[in-house]
This record gives sequence, C-alpha cells and structure tokens, in this order.
Amino acid sequence: MANSEVKLVGAWPSPYVMRAQIALNIKSVDYEFCAEQFGTKSELLLKSNPIHKKIPVLIHADKPICESLVIVQYIDEYWSSGPSILPSDPYDRAMARFWAAYVDDKWFPSLTGIAKAQGEEAKKAAIEQVKEGLVLLEDAFVKCSKGKDFFGGNCVGYLDIAFGCFLGWLRVTEKMNHMKLLDESTTPGLVKWADKFCSAAVVKEVMPETDKLLEFAKMLFGKFKAPPTN
Repeated sequence: MANSEVKLVGAWPSPYVMRAQIALNIKSVDYEFCAEQFGTKSELLLKSNPIHKKIPVLIHADKPICESLVIVQYIDEYWSSGPSILPSDPYDRAMARFWAAYVDDKWFPSLTGIAKAQGEEAKKAAIEQVKEGLVLLEDAFVKCSKGKDFFGGNCVGYLDIAFGCFLGWLRVTEKMNHMKLLDESTTPGLVKWADKFCSAAVVKEVMPETDKLLEFAKMLFGKFKAPPTN
C-alpha cells in the first residue's frame, strides 16, 4: 500500500521522473504516484512547483521538493538507513555530481538535437556530438566503476540514475534513425552497463518499453511539427 506521506507528481515517459522512482525503489519507500496528463498541468503540480511548473515533484509530509537530482539527493539523505545512492567518498561524490551535470547540460541536449536538426548536415553534426559524449562517458564509467558493474560500484548509484534514465530515449533515437549510438566497438563498458542497469530490480519496473516510448515520441514530434491552428 502506498505511503500517503510520500507522493510523486510525474508522468511515465519522463526520464526525470524515473530518477525519483528509482531512488525511492532503492530505499524501498512506498509512495503514491500522481500522474500528470500530457499537455496539461494539474492544480497539484502548479501549487507544488509554482516556480518551474514542471515534473517531477516529490511531496513528503506535505512539503514539495522539486528538480530530479535534488529529489534523488533528498531521498538518499532522508531515508539514510537504506542503501546509499551518492558515494560516501567526497571525491567520488564530486565526480558523480560533475558527470550528472554533464549529462543534463551537454549530452542529453545533444541527443534531443538529433530530432530537432534541420537538414542532413545538422543531423550528422548532432549524431557526432552524441557519439563523442558517449566516448567521454565510457571513460568516466571506467574510472568511476573501478571495475565493477555500475558507475556507483556494485549497485545502482547516483550517476547510474542520472544517466541511465535516458537509455529509453537513446533507444528510441536509435530506432527512429535506424542507427546504433551505444556500440560495442567504441563504448563496450557502457553497452554492458546499460544491460545491467535496465535489468536491475529497482529499474526494471519503471523503465518504459521502447516501443511504447517510441509511439509517444512520434506523437510528441508530430505535435511539434504540426502547423499552428487558428
């Protein structure tokens, strides 16, 4: 039964909402999922996040916490008796935060840039950017994982959550463009990590099916490209 003390305002296709879901799963916290409908903003969302008016919002004991990585950190600190999400070593923690910021500020925008690209040359440049970013993240994986299965070591951790939540959208991009971005020849560590991440118990139930996400993506891009109506 969901804990009425904990609510998560979100929508299933959102990678940012998935971050909060994985963190709650790691800590074995029951919560009520308050689903937002695409194209509308509920009264609960507007009241809980009046600044950005965006999902996800974690509501704990009637107090809202906004922004996905802030929520993950809050969950880690509040439910401290469960497995740790952020690394305990200060340097490792700083590196995890650095790469999480890189994923949000640089890498994911380049992935969405493939769909937004106007013309073949722009698309080619966006694809190159994504691939270059994956090579950098491969190197980060080797350093952060220290030979273990995840960026966080033996278990799914902060950087795994920050980057792994975009794997569904990475697969959708590959399918829509008939190409491979995550490739054995250039990023062998990430290929193995992605398989392990997606099959982890804390991730499996919240990772959207690729085909379902693909249908949503087609609908989304169709709306963006549709001419405005009077």
